[in-house]
Amino acid sequence: PNKAAIQAGFDAWKAGTGSPYDLLADDASWTIVGRSAASKSYPSKEAFMSEVIRPFNARMKVGLKPTIRNMYAEGDTVIVFFDASGTARDGKPYANTYAWFLDLRDGKIVKAFAFFDSVVFNEFWDRLKP
Repeated sequence: PNKAAIQAGFDAWKAGTGSPYDLLADDASWTIVGRSAASKSYPSKEAFMSEVIRPFNARMKVGLKPTIRNMYAEGDTVIVFFDASGTARDGKPYANTYAWFLDLRDGKIVKAFAFFDSVVFNEFWDRLKP
């Protein structure tokens, strides 16, 4: 059921009708690993959405669309390996590859660790302001 819930979230994201973030518990922690401008642990859904996702989307003309390469599930953990691309407000493409490690409880994401190319992200993040 966890894998199916994440798949449905990605399908909604690709269709423009929702996203996997809809599955975040209010007290979910989301950690962006590495050395990107956004790398740190966010202690709640609202902190993550307000500090990363909304400012990211404000920099986009055409939002990200994901393409899953593979998805793995073991117990309460789902790992999603995917590419996502869109168009920034300045007309330049944004494309990155991600690996998300998602822990679910009762159908909600309660903990996440995200990996992506920090160089690509930082260039985009620094080039445009929300």
